[in-house]
Amino acid sequence: MERGKGMKFVGDSRVKANNRKPNIPKDYSEYPGKTEAFWPNFLLKEWMVGAVFLMGYLLITVAHPAPLERMADPTDAGYIPLPDWYFLFLYQLLKYQYASGDYNVIGTIVMPGLAFGALLLAPWLDTGRERRPFRRPIATSMMLLGFISVFYLTWESVDQHDWEAAAEQGAIVEEADINTDAEGYSIYAVQSCIGCHGDTMAGGAGGPSILTTEKNAEEVKDVIINGIGAMPAGLFDGSDEELEIAAHGNPEDE
Repeated sequence: MERGKGMKFVGDSRVKANNRKPNIPKDYSEYPGKTEAFWPNFLLKEWMVGAVFLMGYLLITVAHPAPLERMADPTDAGYIPLPDWYFLFLYQLLKYQYASGDYNVIGTIVMPGLAFGALLLAPWLDTGRERRPFRRPIATSMMLLGFISVFYLTWESVDQHDWEAAAEQGAIVEEADINTDAEGYSIYAVQSCIGCHGDTMAGGAGGPSILTTEKNAEEVKDVIINGIGAMPAGLFDGSDEELEIAAHGNPEDE
């Protein structure tokens, strides 16, 4: 046969050149015991597993509700925030010298960017057909390195955090009814006590709550004069009479 326009010689002119079978996947019945239909068999299993995990999460939230803290105070510079658990590894990373301070960009952008970028590029860096971990050294090594790093940094962050101080600074304290016209409160405000302990005496950026104390009057006077902890001595410059009123008087309404 002569080769004409639009014709293709295939050895037998009775067979069309484009006579190809449609690409139809094999039926599941051809692989007994080795595969199953996505709908509804496989999808039903996925839903069942998802339902079990969902019920587990619901039970955890009921048994351990989210902790609530006092109302946020933007003027409280002494409050130490803590991110959620899935950001603790980044929070811990910023505590190291090479990732904070002058190197803050390295800890916040460069190192996390390289780590997450490497995980995103892992499928293209290891294009082998093997699925066994020990036969995929690049992808397996990157995943193990990422998992160990995140686990270690998260563990260090939890271990180093002062949980007692965090519970104390976030504790919900009922506001007392303060008599701002009382003489003791006037001394409290004039002597700059209000700057650290707050206008409601519930504590602030530099001092704890003084609404309740186990100290007697003499011990309170000693603290006012000589200081205690982070409170330095010599802050009180009032008279002895004012000191007595501050130590014995109660600025709350009685």
